[in-house]
Amino acid sequence: MKALLSDIKTSLLLTAVFAVVLCGMYPLVVWAGGQAFFAEKANGSLVVDADGTVRGSALLAQSFTSPRTFHPRPSAAGTGYDASASSGSNLGPTSRNLADSIRERVKAYRLLHGLAADAPVPADAVTASGSGLDPHISVANAHLQMVRVARARALPVDQVRELVERHTDGRGWRVFGEPGVNVLLLNRALDALPSHEGQRAMHPR
Repeated sequence: MKALLSDIKTSLLLTAVFAVVLCGMYPLVVWAGGQAFFAEKANGSLVVDADGTVRGSALLAQSFTSPRTFHPRPSAAGTGYDASASSGSNLGPTSRNLADSIRERVKAYRLLHGLAADAPVPADAVTASGSGLDPHISVANAHLQMVRVARARALPVDQVRELVERHTDGRGWRVFGEPGVNVLLLNRALDALPSHEGQRAMHPR
């Protein structure tokens, strides 16, 4: 009996120690380290105006539909771009609904950008990401939208191209994935350019 009580005492003591270390001290150290060395990323990579207004996160897509803005990938998250309902469409490659929706998006994309009826369209321009919240578009997609945005804003195409290149993220670790253009940050950079009062594109979208 004495041995049993000793084992129980040891078990309870170890449980208490590990609870303090793993459920208290370790999370506190991780949180403190994140705030000290990676505060922006640890807090969600928030995009904040000079007056402190949060406009979103550089990690999450938003809906932009104005001709003066770059448009993100389609989204199936909730009713679209809903960060609380991240998801894909769950439609498989044999789905008729998926094929029909892509066909309509391709047609609309070509019409919006003045492309020929048989012009190739970047896949990311007409398909949603797995999360529905991918903040990036492909470089090819950005280059096709570039002419429309420059025309709508009465800007030189080269000036818009420079902003696109500035907001293009490279491959992860220079190996994984493909370069992508962050739509939210790019549109904010466009809005930061000198413009006439009332012609800023972020509001409305």
